[in-house]
Amino acid sequence: MSLQEYRAGKDEFFASSPQSPLTPEQRESFTALSYFPENPSLRLEVEIEPLPEQTMLEMPTSTGDVKSYKRYGRFAFEVEGQTAELTLFSSPHGYFLLFVDSLAGSETYGAGRYLDPEQLPDGKFLIDFNLAYNPYCAYNEMWNCPIPPAENRLSVPIRAGERLPQMNADKHG
Repeated sequence: MSLQEYRAGKDEFFASSPQSPLTPEQRESFTALSYFPENPSLRLEVEIEPLPEQTMLEMPTSTGDVKSYKRYGRFAFEVEGQTAELTLFSSPHGYFLLFVDSLAGSETYGAGRYLDPEQLPDGKFLIDFNLAYNPYCAYNEMWNCPIPPAENRLSVPIRAGERLPQMNADKHG
């Protein structure tokens, strides 16, 4: 499936699904999510360096609760000539990457974005920032979303994936 097909399907889900994070009132005026243009340089196959001690991290959530995730490993990558590092987490549901980039609050959601990395047959991970998405709490404060930890706050921009939600900002293409 192409990125355009994936995005069209996601827009359709947000517009019409009873499981959409949007309220019925929001769905009435919803047309599409706001995305960065596809950025092939941010579709990465990386080796994750497993952490010697995969400790649990209690992450605060948007509603004041706490969710626990296991620190699985770290990886480094380059963005616009700068090196960045992130921690990959694991849960009973699979691998989970949550991060805040330098555009948070201006072009991207201030509380961060999420990714669901895919482990490849060779043991590497596919980290496709073009699939980075806003947590549901970006659209509706009733959702309970973990907040990225300090170790996953980047000083570099990630110009890929979803941008600020339309209802919170001017549409950015």
